[in-house]
Amino acid sequence: MAVRLWEVREQGIVKSKRQAKMIEIIEQNEIETQDELAERLMEAGFVATQATISRDIRELKLTKVSDGNGKQKYIMLKNQELDHVSKLAKVMRAGIIGIDTAENLVIIKTVSGVAMAVAAALDNSEIEGMVGCIAGDDTIFCAIKTKEMVEDVVKIIEEMAFH
Repeated sequence: MAVRLWEVREQGIVKSKRQAKMIEIIEQNEIETQDELAERLMEAGFVATQATISRDIRELKLTKVSDGNGKQKYIMLKNQELDHVSKLAKVMRAGIIGIDTAENLVIIKTVSGVAMAVAAALDNSEIEGMVGCIAGDDTIFCAIKTKEMVEDVVKIIEEMAFH
């Protein structure tokens, strides 16, 4: 049975969305086990086997750390700066559909359901001039310090998301 190119691309998009959602889940919750992660993914509309989740954890280089209360939780390592930037760009590439501006705001349209993950990636990117992001389901509002900085911020986001 031949695999069609669009099927391979679709699988890659689903994988990117799932991994973006995984990052969002572990950043917003204290997830101790792969079962908990699978459950949260299922609640978000992603069905994944334990093997798939395990493979995603390895690819994203997620690790467990002690939370100080005798429990462990998954985190995304932040000490490997280039790898970290690569992961953030991957989340943005998977989720961003379009970018617009209004005064000192950058408005980003995303694939439905991944705006929070993309906003978290933007916040973690520490883009000069970006004060912070607010995300809904498929839209992000990014506050920029001044109107003059908006164009530069948009260029950085476009470079990460579309190149």
